Amino acid sequence: MKDTGLPARKAALAILSGVLQKRRPLDAQLEQLSGLEVRDAGFARALVSQTLRHMGALDAVLRKFMAKPLAPHKAGSATEILLLGTCELLILKVPAHAAVDAANQLATKDAKAVHFKPLINAVLRKVAAQGELVLSGLDRERLSTPDWLWTRWSAQYGAGTARQIARAHQSEAPIDIVLKAEGATHPQSAALFGMVRRLSAEGRIDTMAGFAQGHWWVQDAAASLPATLLGDVRGQRVIDLCAAPGGKTMQLAAMGAQVTAVEIDAARAERIRENLARTRLEAEIVEADARDVEITAPFVLIDAPCTATGTIRRHPDLPWIKGAADVTVSAGAAYEILLSGAAMVEPGGILVFAVCSLEREEGEEQIAAFLSSNPDFARLPVTKDDVFGHQDWITPDGDLRTLPFMLDGGMDGFYAARLHKHL
Repeated sequence: MKDTGLPARKAALAILSGVLQKRRPLDAQLEQLSGLEVRDAGFARALVSQTLRHMGALDAVLRKFMAKPLAPHKAGSATEILLLGTCELLILKVPAHAAVDAANQLATKDAKAVHFKPLINAVLRKVAAQGELVLSGLDRERLSTPDWLWTRWSAQYGAGTARQIARAHQSEAPIDIVLKAEGATHPQSAALFGMVRRLSAEGRIDTMAGFAQGHWWVQDAAASLPATLLGDVRGQRVIDLCAAPGGKTMQLAAMGAQVTAVEIDAARAERIRENLARTRLEAEIVEADARDVEITAPFVLIDAPCTATGTIRRHPDLPWIKGAADVTVSAGAAYEILLSGAAMVEPGGILVFAVCSLEREEGEEQIAAFLSSNPDFARLPVTKDDVFGHQDWITPDGDLRTLPFMLDGGMDGFYAARLHKHL
């Protein structure tokens, strides 16, 4: 039997098993695709991403045709093989014979899953014949959102908004870019707001016009907003904490600021240097824990560590490798960085605190706690002009809050608060 597409599926299976059985982040495993042909790597990436994006619904389809879930210690990777096969059949629309044959081959190569090969074959043939009908009757948005997130979002935003968020996660995120120079343009993109544009062309980013020349960089539309909240920073010193991968650092440098970018991870700090070199922008890079740095500036931007639930469209593994406990852990670390960043702000200066999380504990509640115990700071409300006329991105308290379904085509979920330090 010819192994057409089998290397891609083997890689996809290894990655999916790593996510679901070992809770390894998807991005950290994509290096496994480096030895594949470009087409195979693309297929493997799409197969894993779509399986995770629709996993709850795919699992529900499988349960219609199976008496009970398989135990991993007995079945090995059989469950992941079934999920991938179901995704091929129902989401990617791969011909039934190819998807089922590939699943059988994957099972043959797994010492435990091989004993479940007859089951895998039988179930996937039923999925091929009846799966579309079953899938059409499911609440896909609810099923593909784990309980810990659905419950939280319903409580925080209301049931209707929670469903809108879940619906947005059913689609892959577009790619946004930020232009370096005022008045510049990009022929393969459409304008969103300010210097932000959305790519309309597909293909490798590094081969597109202007990338190698440093005319632009990739950065989600929502991720570009916190830096703009600092206002006019031309000629001013700005500290960018937790700076990697460098989008905000490049924004600030392009705005004419004297930027000190602080990043604890050496590899990620090197990525900032590479991005600065490509875009011909300058910034000082400090490799250190933000909580240990003793410098000051009139402007401080904190893009704090968080659960990143605002980026699920880009990282569909997040709902399945994280839980409510991670919110508490991330919030604790972020608050320590917030306190450190606040100490760096010179009297009369501005602090912007941001997270790419949808969870209030990591955003709104952090700022509420901080302001209640730091009377030398006060909220400087975000205005409609600050967010390019989008009043719906501003909370009743005057903070920035974007959600994945906002903006035509969606954007990351972000929270940011702007604070002023008294003289």
